[in-house]
Formats: sequence, structure tokens, C-alpha cells
Amino acid sequence: MTEAGIGSGEWGVGNRDRKQEGAGDGEQGLRGAEGAGDANQSPKLSSPAPHTPHPTPPGRLYGLGIGPGDPELLTLKAHRILTSVPVIAYPTMESGKVLARAIVADFIRPEQIEVPMPLPFSVERSSQPYYDTAAETIAQHLTAGRDVAVLCEGDPLLYGSFMYIFNRLAGRFDTEVVPGISSTFASAAMLGVPLTYRNDVLSIMPATLDEATLRDRLAVADAAIIIKLGRHFAKVRTILDDLGLLSRALYIERATMPNQQIRPIAAMNPADVPYWALILIPSQTRPQ
Repeated sequence: MTEAGIGSGEWGVGNRDRKQEGAGDGEQGLRGAEGAGDANQSPKLSSPAPHTPHPTPPGRLYGLGIGPGDPELLTLKAHRILTSVPVIAYPTMESGKVLARAIVADFIRPEQIEVPMPLPFSVERSSQPYYDTAAETIAQHLTAGRDVAVLCEGDPLLYGSFMYIFNRLAGRFDTEVVPGISSTFASAAMLGVPLTYRNDVLSIMPATLDEATLRDRLAVADAAIIIKLGRHFAKVRTILDDLGLLSRALYIERATMPNQQIRPIAAMNPADVPYWALILIPSQTRPQ
């Protein structure tokens, strides 16, 4: 029994030793677990770099054709852009007269920034420095991220004042041109005459051409529109009479505007003819 007890004691001692070893294993396991936790711990992240704001993208330049004068002839697209852009620009006479703005005055919102572009409208002075100044003012708004719509009577790219802004800024800024109804074609509608048929060639020419050039071109024209009459009216009327075209020629000023006038050419006083007048010579073709 004693031996058994001793044996039991030995067994007991052995069990205690194994427990202690187990305890040691547990301590090692705990330490191992702690080590594993250290191994799995995410690395510390460095502080984020200071936020650098993105530069403001430049605005878009619009050339808006606003038609010949009747506000109802403004296209839907031109109206949408006109009423949504933050900045509008338009040519003005040095006298303060503003035709382009007057056409769309009812659509301009009070909060829109307006940029008048004074132009000399004089043969004695070049308008190019004025366009330089206007273009740089518009460029400042575009650079600041503001869209700018430049108003232009008729169509922007048919004898339009916007062409000079286009030439200066289209290479620097995103640009969109919105076509408009030209006074040349609106005049045909107001006069109630077809301009051309089939293979007819239509010639549009400014009255500012010298007499010889104007005569040569009118002599071979199937149909013609002579624009910018003003002080050149007497010269043009004489040429038309010499070429036998006077009976076909039709006079109109300020087409589609409230003060539009259609008059016989023979009855016109040259001193009363405005810049915004033209003479239309329709085709003689009469197709069946």
C-alpha cells in the first residue's frame, strides 16, 4: 500500500510536473499569442498630406447668333445659353447705343454680369485695339471659370462682330458657336421674294467695296444681296442703274425690327439710309 501510495505520490509528483510544464506551455502560448498579435498588427500610417485644391477649370466661350432683330427669331439653344451663363458680352457704339442687347433685353437676368464692348464703328479708326481690350476682359472671366456668351446680331460667322473675339480666344478656351438667322435671309422673307432657284449662285457683297469691284461682281450675279449700305447708297444705286438692275432691286432697312422699313429705291434720300439697310436682287429664274 505504501509503495502504491508512493507510487501514487510519484504519479502525483509527475502529474504536478506535467501541470507545471503545461502551465509553462500556456505561458509560452500566451507569449506566442502576444507575439502573433504583434506580427499581425497593422503598421502605423503616416499623417495625410495637406489637401491641395484642384485649379478651377476655365469657362466656355459662346458666340450667340441672336438673329436679325425680332426676339422671337432667337433659337431655342441660344435662349437656353443666354439665360444660363453667368456673363454676357455685347458690342456697343461709343454713343452708348446697344443694338444686340436691346434684341434680347427681356431674357437677361439681373444677376448676370454684363461686359459692354465699345467699338468705334468708324472708318477713320481701327476697331482692332478695341477687340483686343474686349477679348482680354472676356478672357479674365473665362480664366476664373465663368462661361461667357458674346451676343452677335444675325449669325456670328457671317460678317459678325463675334469673329474678331473668336480669332483671339478660340485657341485658348473651349468655344462653341450657335448659329443665328442672318438679316440677309430674313430680308428675303420680309420682302416676300425667293432668292435663288436650282443652279443659281447667290452673291453677298458689302457696299463698302470700291465702285469697280462692286460693278464687276454685280454684272455677273444670278442673285445678290448688298449689305452695309449707309453712306455708300448713292454709289450702289448708280451702279444698279448703269447695269439695268434697278428695276429688280428691292430695298429694306432694319429687317424684322419694330422700325423696319421697305421703300422704293428711287424714292430714297441717300442721307437717310442707315448702315442696317440692304438691297436684295432676287433671281430671274422662274422654274415651272
